Amino acid sequence: MLKKEHWEQVYQTKSATELSWFQPEPALSLRWIVAATDRHARVIDVGGGASLLVDRLLDKGYDNVAVLDISHIAIESARRRLGKHAARVRWIEGDITAAPDLGSFDAWHDRAVFHFLTDASDRRKYIQTAARTIVPDGTLIIATFAPNGPQRCSGLDVQRWDGRMLATELGKPFALIEETNETHLTPQGKPQEFAYARFVRQRDAG
Repeated sequence: MLKKEHWEQVYQTKSATELSWFQPEPALSLRWIVAATDRHARVIDVGGGASLLVDRLLDKGYDNVAVLDISHIAIESARRRLGKHAARVRWIEGDITAAPDLGSFDAWHDRAVFHFLTDASDRRKYIQTAARTIVPDGTLIIATFAPNGPQRCSGLDVQRWDGRMLATELGKPFALIEETNETHLTPQGKPQEFAYARFVRQRDAG
């Protein structure tokens, strides 16, 4: 099954609030983005179709927000949720490992996409896209399952990370600024350990 087909099926069979990674409040992600940017910053949420992060950024007055997701169903669900405010968002339906041309962004946020990239070539494509998309001194925030987190999610194997491991994988373009762990409770009340890491896109990294 193609990746897109898999995720369309996931979003077709479950509502966003039933998905294991759903957060009623994306507090940590929002706090880090607000600390690193201002409301005119260009912010992209990669894999953000079901997330309420876009809602909270709009609530904060952010006026240049994009959401990328591989699932058409996820994007349409988010657009309906936002109603008239959906017009304030740039919606991008696509696969982040297909090296899309996204333009330039000051901040890139990804919660629960990178850990699905178990193939090294997919990770390279992701990193290359991030490196050319994030402006110098821009922010990269990645949240993945921590080393003591789940080994599978939504029927797929995952690769678990911590901040230092992510820094090694991302390489020279990105410098690790801070990291922390968070225990996420799924909608079913099951704890999952996530690792969050914030990086800066270095100016002299090419």
